[in-house]
Amino acid sequence: QVQLVESGGGSVQAGGSLKLSCATSGRTFTRYAIAWFRRAPGKEREFLAAISWNGGITNYADSVKGRFTASRDNAKNTVYLQMNSLKPEDTAVYYCAAGSHGSGWYNGDGMDDWGKGTLVTVSS
Repeated sequence: QVQLVESGGGSVQAGGSLKLSCATSGRTFTRYAIAWFRRAPGKEREFLAAISWNGGITNYADSVKGRFTASRDNAKNTVYLQMNSLKPEDTAVYYCAAGSHGSGWYNGDGMDDWGKGTLVTVSS
């Protein structure tokens, strides 16, 4: 099992930037793909981005492509989500999750362990 803790959320005005962190502990971090999700009020959970064990492969949802960038520092057991050009509709609780590189991992499928989330609020 992998423990994940998100941080870096907060309030920002539209057009601003935030960088989320996902610190991990537990089983060997480099074995796992990491994905980012969000859940906005009254909406279903939405896949945002996924990054492979070495950062060599990334995939993004169309809603954030070109604005969000996932990266990882395996020496620090931490994954990041740089969020630029934020919009009010990006307001949500953001989660990171870990899973093996199974079928569909690049779309966030098969994530086994989840963090508790960090709140991002974007005001207009």
